[in-house]
Amino acid sequence: MKIVVTGGLGFIGSHTVVELQNEGFEVIVIDNLSNSSESVLDGIFNITGKRPVFEKMDLRDKESVQDFFQKNHDISGVIHFAASKAVGESVGNPLLYYENNLNSLVYILQELKELQNANFIFSSSCTVYGQAEIMPITENASVQAAMSPYGNTKQIGEEIIIDTAKVTSINSILLRYFNPIGAHPSAEIGELPLGVPQNLVPFITQTAIGLREKLSVFGSDYLTPDGTAIRDYIHVVDLAKAHVIALQRLLNKQNIDKVETFNLGTGTGSSVLEVIQAFEKVSGQKLNYQIVGRREGDITSAYANTDKANSVLGWKTQLSLEDALASAWKWEQKIRS
Repeated sequence: MKIVVTGGLGFIGSHTVVELQNEGFEVIVIDNLSNSSESVLDGIFNITGKRPVFEKMDLRDKESVQDFFQKNHDISGVIHFAASKAVGESVGNPLLYYENNLNSLVYILQELKELQNANFIFSSSCTVYGQAEIMPITENASVQAAMSPYGNTKQIGEEIIIDTAKVTSINSILLRYFNPIGAHPSAEIGELPLGVPQNLVPFITQTAIGLREKLSVFGSDYLTPDGTAIRDYIHVVDLAKAHVIALQRLLNKQNIDKVETFNLGTGTGSSVLEVIQAFEKVSGQKLNYQIVGRREGDITSAYANTDKANSVLGWKTQLSLEDALASAWKWEQKIRS
């Protein structure tokens, strides 16, 4: 079966391509290389022994999207990762986020609605919950006002999919991730941010290896045990495997509703300082960090209730926070060697 993975050379996308190919799927990767590198194809090949078909394309170009789907009628499913994803950057440049994250989604759905049976996996986010009132967060938690333009694009994206599925043949699963970290255990692929990292773990590893002078910890006055923000950090390999399971659910017509939603996390919250301490333990490196003011758009705490994904999808995380941090450190050391 032929599966399209948009943003397939990015962090989560590349790990999902690996898991798809390991399950025997034929993969076509679409990526504009705005936050990724074509060299990731080599890493995928080194792990799986197979190089996916690669189409360099900007999904904001409607004609290119139309042309691609006209040439590829035999697609069994689309996993849509391609999006800008940094909370802080979205606050400073909201129009980039609305254009990139929403236009590309609309153009893909416009083509999929012409197919007799379209299966669509959407890369969503726990940011749709805003600052949830109850922890851990279930899929039934109310969607709060978005704290950032990035979070708003995920909320609007979900609404677009739900509205479209009602009147088309599209079946979809919305996967709301918590905080993906880590790298493939082979260290052939991992997180490869261009420029200054916007996420905690690559900033930790770049600081440890000497690329960054120090790590900024944004805020120590949150209402948490140690004052730093709490997140649910999930190993990217566990996350990637969930995409394959969700896709198979749609392909096997096991979905109960036209659009289903699942949280993907570990169910455990870890504070920024706890992540730093865990990294120091697995790496043997003392980390230079500094407490600074809060960052606009950040919430206090978010961690998942994963009961629905565990019972309905039959998916559970297998890898720990320390596993993820050790793999991220191994990856950092490899790419800097």
